[in-house]
Amino acid sequence: QVQLVESGGGLVQAGGSLRLSCVASGSIVNLIDMGWYRQAPGQQRELVASVTIGVSTNYADSVKGRFTISRDNAKNTVYLQMNSLKPEDTAVYYCNAVRRGAFGNRIGYWGQGTQVTVSS
Repeated sequence: QVQLVESGGGLVQAGGSLRLSCVASGSIVNLIDMGWYRQAPGQQRELVASVTIGVSTNYADSVKGRFTISRDNAKNTVYLQMNSLKPEDTAVYYCNAVRRGAFGNRIGYWGQGTQVTVSS
């Protein structure tokens, strides 16, 4: 099992910044991908950004140029720096981690979520 603990959410005005952190613990030896998803009320959960163990990154079009994902493998931590925040970024942000199972399969884990609210 992998446990994920997020922090850094909160209330910010439009144009402001927040930094989310997610620390992984437990069976983290074979962690590969880590990332952030978000879910707004009444909407499906969507990928915000992800980073592989080789630090290759992927971003949703809506956040490109504003958000930056980074990863510290020594600390088993993934960060999401969010700049130029917009009201439409308001959502619960979830940390996600994927590890390689005994049979080479991918096993995913979720954090409990952290609320980000951007006021206009």
